[in-house]
Amino acid sequence: MLINFSIENWRSFRNKASFTMLATSEQQHGERVPVVKKYRTRLLPTAAIYGGNASGKTNLFQAILFMKNMVLEGTGVEPDKLIDVEPFRLDSAMLEKPCRFSIEVLVGEIIYEYAFAVTKHAVTEERLTKITSSSEKVLFDRKGDQPNFDPSLAKNERLKHVFLGTRDNQLFLTNTVSQKIETFLPIRNWFKESLVLVAPDSRFGHYNYFIDEDNPLYAEMSRILPLLDTGIVGLGGKGLAFEQLPIPKEIKRDIQDKVKDHEAILIASEPDNLWFEVSRKEGVLIARKLITKHQNISGDEVDFEMQIESDGSRRVIDLIPAFLDVTAQRSHKVYFIDELDRSLHTLLSRKLIEFYLASCTKNSRSQLILSTHDLLLMDQDIFRRDEMWVTERNSDNSTSLFSFSEYKDLRYDKDLRKSYLQGRLGGIPKILLKDRVTGCLEVN
Repeated sequence: MLINFSIENWRSFRNKASFTMLATSEQQHGERVPVVKKYRTRLLPTAAIYGGNASGKTNLFQAILFMKNMVLEGTGVEPDKLIDVEPFRLDSAMLEKPCRFSIEVLVGEIIYEYAFAVTKHAVTEERLTKITSSSEKVLFDRKGDQPNFDPSLAKNERLKHVFLGTRDNQLFLTNTVSQKIETFLPIRNWFKESLVLVAPDSRFGHYNYFIDEDNPLYAEMSRILPLLDTGIVGLGGKGLAFEQLPIPKEIKRDIQDKVKDHEAILIASEPDNLWFEVSRKEGVLIARKLITKHQNISGDEVDFEMQIESDGSRRVIDLIPAFLDVTAQRSHKVYFIDELDRSLHTLLSRKLIEFYLASCTKNSRSQLILSTHDLLLMDQDIFRRDEMWVTERNSDNSTSLFSFSEYKDLRYDKDLRKSYLQGRLGGIPKILLKDRVTGCLEVN
């Protein structure tokens, strides 16, 4: 589970900004807030992030995505490759300073805090701390050319050797895993297996849920989709020969080289935007075109190609696997969905959130974080005050991040939408567009 995340000098975040899933003393919706007894704390199951356009919501999403990619992939094998960081550009003093990232997570029954600072050329700092219910142990602290290991690791010569072989533009954590050292594997696996980020343009995540009838969630996906009023009654794949795929020959050759036995990839053909799954079974490449099924007036199923569906229907198809995954029994997934409401009717967005929250209990270990412009979701019947966050663009165009729980005068029965739209809570766009008739139209 995610506990805390903080960033500094990243895109629009000039100063340090912190986002937390730690529950406050608020009692509203307390029955669904997970309790971590070992640490005597409660962690929120969900959070919604609001804010005007260009206020920084997506930059927060991109910061976590950058951290995940840096941990799992690094910068590649080139020793001199630049790190793809984006410091705050509107203050020249910040351009040469490192971008800072820090995350605190619950992995199993252990809390880890992992942090690093990077410039375009090098990792300047890196630290991993293991937090128990009674103490904090810094497993390693990287500054400069020498590591500082916890005494329990200080005599591990292999760790020291791997540190010396870690490139300036590479995380030590990433290098230890690539060198098959399992000491720090739990935190790395959290990024790989638990943290899932869904962008507004993500396409058909976990598509095998609805194309593979042997998948345990295929039946559930097929059951839920017709209930969401999209006109789609089912999903599936239509087989065709790999040689018939309408894609360039060089891409086919690349697929032939890369797809291994019992693996599958999803590809799109241009310009018709058809979607295909390509897998290899017993050495043979197999292709299937993704299709939706509709019912005609006679009650028979008719196949539709995916690109015929509306943006909203395709967004639903993108999101259902995420909601099935995060609501599964004993799920430990943390989903961060940027612009949940993109192309979705507000009632559908609400139902998806309520579907997730209905699965949450004091023993849950999954989390759903989302950003949205849909103010009808700013509702205390859905979210607690400490579950609602706002990004605000300051006068210097930097981003501030705050929770509604910081406002002590916000009662549980208060109409938050009205206060928000009146500008009392910040985070609304400041529009100074002149009207041709009256001369001025100001929204502030």
